[in-house]
Amino acid sequence: MLKPLKTQTMRAGNARIAIVASEYNRSYVDAMVRAARTELKRAGARSVQLIRVPGAYEIPVVAARLARLATSGAERPARLSAIICLGVILRGETTHAAHIGEAVSHALMDLQLRYEVPVIHEVLLLENEEQARTRCLERRHNRGAEAARTALAMARVMRGVLS
Repeated sequence: MLKPLKTQTMRAGNARIAIVASEYNRSYVDAMVRAARTELKRAGARSVQLIRVPGAYEIPVVAARLARLATSGAERPARLSAIICLGVILRGETTHAAHIGEAVSHALMDLQLRYEVPVIHEVLLLENEEQARTRCLERRHNRGAEAARTALAMARVMRGVLS
């Protein structure tokens, strides 16, 4: 059963967040991006960078580049606190959507373990547009807001692990 989001006030501390969002199924993804940015701004995130890619399948390569740049060498840019990945994949008549969803899931898990940067996976594989409307357009269930809260929580956890 889909549970509504709980109202929470989080503090971002010094969080630097990158959002990688697909352009495919744009109306749904844009709603998640707006919700995530609103949540991060409310929490006081230090910086939020948005990068758009054509589709869900392209999200991992950009997330990998961000993670690698944020963790490499003395000339690295400021370390990212988390990378939020947002996309919507709607099932069709073939198994293509399932293949894309599985590939993206494996890639995102692999890169967060490899670079030790939290990668928040909200690349949704949904059965139909009704599910997309509920999870992306409704404030009570918006997965973009949930992704932002998870990113902030993981940033706090990772800061604690490094202390």
